[in-house]
Amino acid sequence: MRRLDLAILETHPDFSRSRVEGLVKAGFVTVNGAVASKAGMKVAETDEIVVEIPPPVPAVPEPEDIPLAIVYEDDDLVVVDKPPGMVVHPAPGHFTGTLVNALLHHCPSLSGIGGVARPGIVHRLDQDTSGLIVVAKTQRAMDSLARAFASHDKVEKTYLAVCHGRPRLDSGRIESMIGRHPVDRKRMAVVEKGGKLAVTNWRVAKFMPETKLSLVECRIETGRTHQIRVHMASLGCPVVGDAVYGRRALDKRLDPVPARQLLHAWRLSLVHPADGRRLDFESPIPADLLEYVPTPGCV
Repeated sequence: MRRLDLAILETHPDFSRSRVEGLVKAGFVTVNGAVASKAGMKVAETDEIVVEIPPPVPAVPEPEDIPLAIVYEDDDLVVVDKPPGMVVHPAPGHFTGTLVNALLHHCPSLSGIGGVARPGIVHRLDQDTSGLIVVAKTQRAMDSLARAFASHDKVEKTYLAVCHGRPRLDSGRIESMIGRHPVDRKRMAVVEKGGKLAVTNWRVAKFMPETKLSLVECRIETGRTHQIRVHMASLGCPVVGDAVYGRRALDKRLDPVPARQLLHAWRLSLVHPADGRRLDFESPIPADLLEYVPTPGCV
């Protein structure tokens, strides 16, 4: 038996140990068809190890003339209502058509702020999550907003999620550690150790007994990867349309069958990085969510 990373280095001598570890963590390495759990796992000589090499990401994103739904803008920041399906920044498989490409066309001076690959990006939304996202237009704003979002100091983010079933309680607070799934490295999971604290405050805004769907309001105090999707699934009420953590069989029974995960960044509140003003924003509930929750009512 030998370590997986050492076995990969034998066949890929141009790789560094850190690159191998990164590929494993990102889920690009399989052993006998299963995604490798960690770089130091033991493998046998007869094991089939497959390493997928992701294509390189262009160093500098190109501006693209893509329409943006701008909610607010001044000299320091811009708040955008992101549509579902739009990737926030270029990554393997998504080099064009991203929010960053659109922003660079809208605001050429954004280039280089906070880094050339993700200029201005303070926080992110999943590709299929719609709603509000704030982008810094100056390095001063970037530094200030990055600190605020990292500490969640005077930043409030509230999402709406359409979920299968109904939680046992009408509201609650989830505090757990979220980290990489121990088997499928492309997924996140609630873990006992090795993760980061994730806090979600939730309440059932509406339950629809005819479809057994709930509209859940989620106010998050942390911003972990896939946090709301993982936490709702841990309650036994996964987000409708979630291909990773959801229940595809139940999705297929709905009319229409959801085309994406029904998660929306609904409200965003923050302090202006330059003058200290409180800024509060709310995004209209998207039409595809309203197909499943026609009268949201108490939200």
